[in-house]
Amino acid sequence: MNSENIMRYAIIALACLLPVQAFADNPPGLEPLPDAPPPPVVSGDKSPEPEVTIQQKGEEKIEEYRIHGHLYMIKVTPKHGVPYYLVDMKGDGQFVRRGSIDPGVRPPMWVIHRF
Repeated sequence: MNSENIMRYAIIALACLLPVQAFADNPPGLEPLPDAPPPPVVSGDKSPEPEVTIQQKGEEKIEEYRIHGHLYMIKVTPKHGVPYYLVDMKGDGQFVRRGSIDPGVRPPMWVIHRF
């Protein structure tokens, strides 16, 4: 064995010992984190889950998604073909057709306040 091979084995051995050393040094006085509080319970008409209305028109199925009574998305499933979505992107009642619910990268468009 030449010195180059010995050096390689020494480096490999040290690299294998580094993860063991990282787990061996636990600082004293660590306490486990407390359990997370349960999510808030919302009663009445203010449920965070969407209301879904399903209608059968002829051979196609139409699903309407509402939050707080505001229609924001419609899923249309035709008899033949691929389902598509009509999405109200800005909250102004103008729907845009989407082939899938996730078209890729979009800028965030959150409603901060409604008058």
